[in-house]
Amino acid sequence: MEKKEKTVKTLTTEEIERELKRVRYNERYGKTLRSTVYTLITVAAVAVLVATLLLPVLRIYGSSMTPTLVDGDLIVSVKEAKFERGDIIAFYYNNKILVKRVIANPGEWIDIDPDGDVAVNGILIEEPYIQDKSLGECNLEFPYQVPEGKIFVMGDHRSVSVDSRHTSVGCVAEEQIVGRLVMRIWPLSAIGMLE
Repeated sequence: MEKKEKTVKTLTTEEIERELKRVRYNERYGKTLRSTVYTLITVAAVAVLVATLLLPVLRIYGSSMTPTLVDGDLIVSVKEAKFERGDIIAFYYNNKILVKRVIANPGEWIDIDPDGDVAVNGILIEEPYIQDKSLGECNLEFPYQVPEGKIFVMGDHRSVSVDSRHTSVGCVAEEQIVGRLVMRIWPLSAIGMLE
């Protein structure tokens, strides 16, 4: 039988240092990569929570709020508890989110004449955001008092909007409200705060 010789290569100090540097670099790279991934996951989770709970972003569908909001707009909303006349709010209705403008708060009296002029507590309100006044689809008897814990809302495009003027939607309960719409973020040409 033939004997096989084993050869052992001796490494120089320089080669050992190079290998040690390579191993340390790989360890640092792995730690940095893991840290970066964990940071990105955390930031994404926080962004999703903020977007869902505090600042929901909504996409507008339909024409009930034209000319203020048009189909395809992306809007940021803010969770709030109090709403003023003229605020634009989003609320849940039949597994959808509708967007309308606050016209009257709980306990206020609202009256709409056949020409579409709106009065709250006997005072005609100014509505510079309306292009076409209309009584629209309405089956309420006026004057009408807004029930406690509810808000009377109407779309800006009064002739096509189905809103609190009709009992199918009715006044909006506070627990249905998603938030107040504050800023358009898309399209970029129309970016800005809502009025």
